[in-house]
Amino acid sequence: MKKLSMEELNRKSVEEFKEAKKSPLVIVLDNVRSLNNVGSAFRTSDAFLVEKICLCGITGCPPHREIQKTALGATESVAWEYFPSTSDALKALKSQGYTICAFEQVDKSVKLDEFQPDVYGKYALVFGNEVFGVEPEAIQESDVVIEIPQLGTKHSLNISVTMGIAIWDFSVKMGVLKKNHQS
Repeated sequence: MKKLSMEELNRKSVEEFKEAKKSPLVIVLDNVRSLNNVGSAFRTSDAFLVEKICLCGITGCPPHREIQKTALGATESVAWEYFPSTSDALKALKSQGYTICAFEQVDKSVKLDEFQPDVYGKYALVFGNEVFGVEPEAIQESDVVIEIPQLGTKHSLNISVTMGIAIWDFSVKMGVLKKNHQS
């Protein structure tokens, strides 16, 4: 076994990324205050060909040095849009046929391992503030609230970890990875 070189990885150029068929996923960042977490959202979204990111409320926007530190250039490939409020973003996405999925711990949440997305659906995945989580209004506007089951004492994951798990899970369940490996 040997580690692959940069050439062997067959990475897309920014132009190839922009022209590629995207995953039917939009990431919604609800008042995320850490610019490093915003950068991680871009980098993870690039890795899985996410359609776009909605940056809402106090969430920082590119260009910014702290975002770039973790995005590693993904702000150039991944489309993004700013909304003054998360509610504005969710209304726009619903009108475009997206199912809104907030990731939060609530009394009627669905466990991620039990949630099965429609392979032909379009989903907006909402991730909240590092301290307060997804705002209550966004939870009420969501079609489903999904929780990642946890076994330890904290019952709290960093938003970038939550995004990675969620985007990977949706990509696998919707067959996105399989479709892109075959093309």
